[in-house]
Amino acid sequence: MAKRILWGVSFLILIVGGVRFVKSRPQVIVHRAEKFDTSPPLAALADSRTPDLDEDGCDEPDGDCGTSPQGGRGAPDTPPPPPPPVPRAAAAVEQTSQGNRPAAELVDNFDGLGAGFTGPDGPSGGRNPSDNSLAAGPDHIVQIVNSRMAVFTKKGAKYETTGKVLYGAVNTNTLFKGFGGPCEAMNNGDAVVRYDQLAGRWLYTMPIFRRIPDRPDEPYAMCYAVSQGGDPLGPYYRYEFRRKLFPDYPRPAVWPDGYYNPTSTGDTVIQKHDCIADRAKMLQGKEAAEQCIIIDGVNFLNNADIDGQGLPPAGAPNIMMAAGGTQLKGVMEDDAIYAWKVHVDWENPKNTAAAGPEKIAVATYHYLCNGQLTNCVPQPDTTRRLDAQGDKIMQRLVYRNVKGRESIVALHSINTAAGAGGVRWYEFRLNRKHDPVLYQQSTYAPDGFYRWMASPGIDHMGNIGIGYSFGGTPNYAGQRFAARMANDPKGRLTLHETVLATGAASQTYGNRWEDYATLAMDPDDCTFWYVGDYYQAGATAYSTRIGGFRLPGCKVSK
Repeated sequence: MAKRILWGVSFLILIVGGVRFVKSRPQVIVHRAEKFDTSPPLAALADSRTPDLDEDGCDEPDGDCGTSPQGGRGAPDTPPPPPPPVPRAAAAVEQTSQGNRPAAELVDNFDGLGAGFTGPDGPSGGRNPSDNSLAAGPDHIVQIVNSRMAVFTKKGAKYETTGKVLYGAVNTNTLFKGFGGPCEAMNNGDAVVRYDQLAGRWLYTMPIFRRIPDRPDEPYAMCYAVSQGGDPLGPYYRYEFRRKLFPDYPRPAVWPDGYYNPTSTGDTVIQKHDCIADRAKMLQGKEAAEQCIIIDGVNFLNNADIDGQGLPPAGAPNIMMAAGGTQLKGVMEDDAIYAWKVHVDWENPKNTAAAGPEKIAVATYHYLCNGQLTNCVPQPDTTRRLDAQGDKIMQRLVYRNVKGRESIVALHSINTAAGAGGVRWYEFRLNRKHDPVLYQQSTYAPDGFYRWMASPGIDHMGNIGIGYSFGGTPNYAGQRFAARMANDPKGRLTLHETVLATGAASQTYGNRWEDYATLAMDPDDCTFWYVGDYYQAGATAYSTRIGGFRLPGCKVSK
């Protein structure tokens, strides 16, 4: 049986702008893997066909699993209250027109999982929200939509075309077929895929939301699968780690010393945890541990996730960030982003710590439509509005080392001066002490419509690309992409928008929209792969569109 070790340390309560933070070293919980093995090739595993749990995997009679509210079913269609005036300083950083450069090249695009999908293992079904996750390797693209996954070809040395379905749609827990325990038995949503470009491996995480029998003190789990090689259809090293706290909304990130995976205890408590799995051991299929730091009084956390091959300095801590404000306390705005330095010590967990938070002053922002699980973005032909998840920094928190210059890009959805929604984005540069310092910021709001639920990336030239949802009456919700070149004027997305998917119908079932989208960098270090939802004409369920974008002058890495 896996062993659990707790390290407790002193702490200081810090009040910043009405937000309660715990500063110093919170409690660290260490778990050795409950079990681990090596799977057969994924291509040989047939669909698990495990019955779906509900959207967040909760099967308690009263729905009380410590989980997020369910899918917006039956949520009232009342519009949000009128947004407060945008302060002058915040309006001053808004970009109110599109960039003058030509739009980014759309090098390829195709429909992924969702309505209309058919693969060798059947249709994808589709549950709301989609929880879109995407990763790109040298020859493949892997997509997860809530509790389904598929593997596609990517044009290159191995395949002549992009977007042909090789495997799927199957339940995500098919990865754990034959593994036993809850990872095999329970097909949960919120599974995430990443491509570890440093190692050339595929990483999956799948949380277990349903309480596990006979584990009253540790009723949840996190499942990991790390590919044995570069083929996503090959064998995997599989792991289960126990979790004491409900592991909602995981945000895995690749860092040299670990796989960082922050999660939320639930939407009715102000508590998060940042867990780090032993990447070095897991890449070899060896027994491994996961260390979890419990952090009270904070917003949703994101750890820095590496784009490209440029490493941080040896021993550098991982940077973790969160937006300010506290929706549960009615605090919907702030004038800072908060940062921690997370250090993990695999030899002596007493030294593992999340130092912070440090306040980084930014232009004031107000959560789009007052935060998550709200009726926000209007649609044509219906009173149903879409949720914007405006209370949090969205995945991924992107790190890129460009010839020794370390940058981190973060973004979230906020109210705009035009009374709609825009993407507030930041680039932070790391100084010699590895402290993040604000380099540039802007709110992309080129008109009076809504842009929200975004995801960023940085190519090896230092260019920044951002994919996001676009909508607001009379526009059906769809997907777009904008970008800037590394040496362009600060605070501007200088490339005109590229339209990836134009919606042709409204979502009428529930207000939850995506919960998150994903932009993933190709190993060629130039191509931005982005996925998001849209509705085809007459459809009653969403489709997803996957697109690859490339900026002018970017030379593909060999």
